[in-house]
Amino acid sequence: MAMLAGGQPTKVQGEARRQYFHDPAAPRPEGLLPAAYAAVRNGQGQVLLVRRTDDGFWELPGGRVDIGESASQAAIREVAEEAGVVIEVTGVIGVYSDPGHVLAYPHGEVRQQLAVCFHALAVNDDVHPDLTETSAAGWFYPDETRRLGMHPTMRQRVDHALNEPERVHFD
Repeated sequence: MAMLAGGQPTKVQGEARRQYFHDPAAPRPEGLLPAAYAAVRNGQGQVLLVRRTDDGFWELPGGRVDIGESASQAAIREVAEEAGVVIEVTGVIGVYSDPGHVLAYPHGEVRQQLAVCFHALAVNDDVHPDLTETSAAGWFYPDETRRLGMHPTMRQRVDHALNEPERVHFD
């Protein structure tokens, strides 16, 4: 059974970011968005997922890589910020750079995401969503993840992490 913290998704005030996936109506990206995510596992074999406040989708915790940090440092920081979980990065799931995955932000920025996804182990497993970017966070057994709403790109990453953990994926 899943362990959750947090409530139902709450919409961010005003317009939220929009994701396009192989949509001919997508705006043209003006650059790349470097991002890092982590498939965090606990001692019970569960994976940590967070629910976004802007679109209500579940995803691996993660986000933008800041200037001055490595991708693995960004994943560690983002997991702590979004779910309150301290992690140890243990490997690479893959590098995802599909040019058909475009993110458009309310302030006008349009980017193609370049994401590095890591395998990680939880040092602690008490989750706390930040209630800003994430409305809920929880531990899920792999078969429970199938019923959760996810963006297609995130579904691919979760499936790769859970079903083919020994393989490094890239596109």
